[in-house]
Amino acid sequence: MFTIEHEFDSTIVTLVDEGEAPLLEDVVINAFSECITVEQFDPRTDRVEKITLSHGQLRDLAAALDLPEGVYRLVPEDTAGTKG
Repeated sequence: MFTIEHEFDSTIVTLVDEGEAPLLEDVVINAFSECITVEQFDPRTDRVEKITLSHGQLRDLAAALDLPEGVYRLVPEDTAGTKG
C-alpha cells in the first residue's frame, strides 16, 4: 500500500509494508524540485535514516530495476537520434 500527498514544496509518497510479519518500517519519499529524499525509521538505532538522490540518479534507479546485469548510461530522449 502507498499514499501520495502534495505539499507546498514537495510531493510525499509513503510506502507501507503489508503482508506477513516481519514487516519493515514505512518508507517516505519526498520529491522536491531539486532532489529526492528517501527516509526510513531504523528501530535498532532509534533514528530516521535519510538518503538524497538527484533526479538523474532516481531516473537511473528506475531504469536499473528492469535491466540485466551490466554497465549502462541513459541518453536523454531529446538528444537521442540527433546528429551534431
